Amino acid sequence: MSLTEIIANVPTEHLGNIFGQFDKNLKLIERTLNVSIVLRDDRVKISGEEADVKSASDVLNELLELSVRGNTITEQNVIYALSLKEQIKKHEMLTLDDDVICHTIQGKPVKPKTLGQKKYVDAIRNDMIVFGIGPAGTGKTYLAMAMAITAFQREEVSRIILTRPAIEAGEKLGFLPGDLQSKIDPYLRPLYDALYQIMGADNFQRNMEKGLIEVAPLAYMRGRTLDNAFIILDEAQNTTPAQMKMFLTRIGFGSKAVITGDQTQKDLPSGQTSGLDVATTVLKNIDDISICNLTGADVVRHPLVQKIVTAYEDYEKKQEKKKSKVTNTKKKRNSLNDRRK
Repeated sequence: MSLTEIIANVPTEHLGNIFGQFDKNLKLIERTLNVSIVLRDDRVKISGEEADVKSASDVLNELLELSVRGNTITEQNVIYALSLKEQIKKHEMLTLDDDVICHTIQGKPVKPKTLGQKKYVDAIRNDMIVFGIGPAGTGKTYLAMAMAITAFQREEVSRIILTRPAIEAGEKLGFLPGDLQSKIDPYLRPLYDALYQIMGADNFQRNMEKGLIEVAPLAYMRGRTLDNAFIILDEAQNTTPAQMKMFLTRIGFGSKAVITGDQTQKDLPSGQTSGLDVATTVLKNIDDISICNLTGADVVRHPLVQKIVTAYEDYEKKQEKKKSKVTNTKKKRNSLNDRRK
């Protein structure tokens, strides 16, 4: 293929936002697409292979459109725009930018940032029960919280119930002093953080005192029927099959439930089956239940987190292959021994 170059016009007021501090976004585009980008006044010259130059131009145009809409361009925006180009999915970032769920108390819009997150949010809108499964940083809990608060503020539900299993993350915490709320708060802190950011601490406290927002350990759901509520079960990979069944059978009329979890971060005792694993197998073909699998491509934290998630996924796949080889070898040996006998 022959080398080519094109000129793209980028208004001066958007250059700093698109290019990033010390042109880090620009350098990322150059590295990924193997092109050269040179700025002269408000004109950007892109040089390289024809297909790469076209992709770089498309990425710059999408980032410009996001900037014109008032968005601060982050490294994650650039990485995702580049990944969409590789998947030949044009203009998808702009459709994501249109889907604003709500605003934080600082006025920042809360919206899906990847196609996986968009499918997850749409599933929550359309179905009664949604499983959001994926690695850390994919926005499973935060987006569910945003949807719950929006439904509550629009009076689509009369209360919000947030729960998670109270289990230590790989360490024994021992005796915790204080009353019941003091003992369970550390387990539920991620849920509080999202509520404070979207709803505000004062508003949250008022609604909690009225009983309109409830944060409790999963064990406290037993024996209840939850009507007209938005219920979020977080860290569901740490439930037992019995706990998961108990939770799912609490859901009443007018309610919506979102179950989030990361199947790679179980803190259950060794040999204990996860209720999340069982539920996604048993319920996968039932109408009005969606199972959304988010991946490393949907991570919206620091780009390094995405690399960490990918590295662990690759490592775990290699370990599974090794285990499979060992198992097959043992089976062959046993088979040979049986024949000799």
